[in-house]
Amino acid sequence: MIFSFLLSLLCFLAIGILSATRKQTNTEDYLLAGRAVNPWLTALSAVATNNSGFMFIGLIGATYQGGLSSMWIMIGWVCGEYCAWRWVFREFRERSQTAGTETVASFLATTFGSDETMEKNAHETSEDVTTARAPGDVDLAAGQSGGVPGRQRPVAVLAALVALVFLGTYAAAQLTAGSKALHVLFHWDYLAGTLIGAGIVAAYCFAGGIRASIWTDAAQSFVMLLSMFLLLFVSLREMGGFGAFWERLAAIDPALIDWRPEDGKYGVGLFIVGWLFAGLGVLGQPHLMVRPMAFDRADHMATARRIYFVWYAGFSAAATLVGLCCRVLLPAATDFDEELALPLLSQQLLPEVLVGFILAGLFAATISTADSQILSCSAALTQDLFPRWGRSYAHTKFGTLLVTGMVVGIVIYASQNVFELVVLSWAALASSLGPLLAVRSLGVRVRTETGVAMIVAGLGTVLIWRYVLGLSDAVYDVLPGMTVGFAVFGIGRFAGRKETNLNEER
Repeated sequence: MIFSFLLSLLCFLAIGILSATRKQTNTEDYLLAGRAVNPWLTALSAVATNNSGFMFIGLIGATYQGGLSSMWIMIGWVCGEYCAWRWVFREFRERSQTAGTETVASFLATTFGSDETMEKNAHETSEDVTTARAPGDVDLAAGQSGGVPGRQRPVAVLAALVALVFLGTYAAAQLTAGSKALHVLFHWDYLAGTLIGAGIVAAYCFAGGIRASIWTDAAQSFVMLLSMFLLLFVSLREMGGFGAFWERLAAIDPALIDWRPEDGKYGVGLFIVGWLFAGLGVLGQPHLMVRPMAFDRADHMATARRIYFVWYAGFSAAATLVGLCCRVLLPAATDFDEELALPLLSQQLLPEVLVGFILAGLFAATISTADSQILSCSAALTQDLFPRWGRSYAHTKFGTLLVTGMVVGIVIYASQNVFELVVLSWAALASSLGPLLAVRSLGVRVRTETGVAMIVAGLGTVLIWRYVLGLSDAVYDVLPGMTVGFAVFGIGRFAGRKETNLNEER
């Protein structure tokens, strides 16, 4: 078991280090792989990065507890993400390259655009950026002229801080998920699993940057999918087929096979819409949005989208069914941790060599997300918070090691509940950064004060909704958070036009 697990990890490490043979010693290559990643690698990397330890640990635990109705979490999530891929990703890819930005925070701070939506054509975009900046805009690139966009420093700093805090927490959740599995199967201390995952990620990310992350993610996506379907197949065979499985599930509790979610405080419809917005919240996830930034050509976006969603939908369905199988084959107990159901089930049904393979799939899911999050945190730290560091390739790489240490520290002191850590971090990033990225990608100008207000209002709404009002179980936080963010944009736009009209009258 240990041998097959360690062999898989060594393969991932070797792939990551091998990618360094293609590197160039500049920050654009380290952070964006020279904007030359093909659609297959982009899609498979996005699949692995998004289908994190949350799927192997958090979603399995939620399905074990909630039954079939938990499928609405992923149905809403997948549909929301499709909307983002379909209507925003291409525009974001084109405009981020036109602006020459290497991080999500710097893109959010870009001042290009006119008051009306700009054309998609990059040539037209470069002509439009010569328009006058809105009041409050700050050009960080002093002396630049022509078609070079300026930067709003307050927006960049605030967005980078949000990314650093919540992506760090998100990455900690991934390492926690992996350490939980190692604790169950090998009885290792939680810290041991954390250090193994962090060490592997730091090694290949330091060597090859985002290219190493993308290459290893592509390999990890296959291991994740095969391991999940293997466990599903073995579980159904153990129970005598799908029909017998369904009967046994109903015998435990008829509610487990009810596809309708329980009536929440605001009804089923709003509950589902909340998870739809969760998927749309991909727009606020820097570790995922860096994929379209690194894409080779915007024309390939449709191909990448098809690959991504076929893979994503199949994996989500398999994970939900495995969670239900765990409910049948692992009876609930008062001291049972639902988030450990998958490693316990694999240990119960599979020979040791395959248990190691399943564990490798789980660990692949955690590190494939953690590596991208650590790199995005490093980018926020070195490019946005301390831009002088960002001019140095060596300092940018050092930032990766610094952030890895920070994430390990969070794991030591944070909660052990993966589901809670992930849904909080996702909601905070989605609500604070997502609305601003959407309007920026569509070429709409946003004043500095409006951009700052959108970030603060979205994040504040999530925290109040979850911790003050206690409504996150009824409606996922992203729905009110993103709604408030877009509302602040509308108010700011109206106030800006009113101020302009008053100035013209004077």
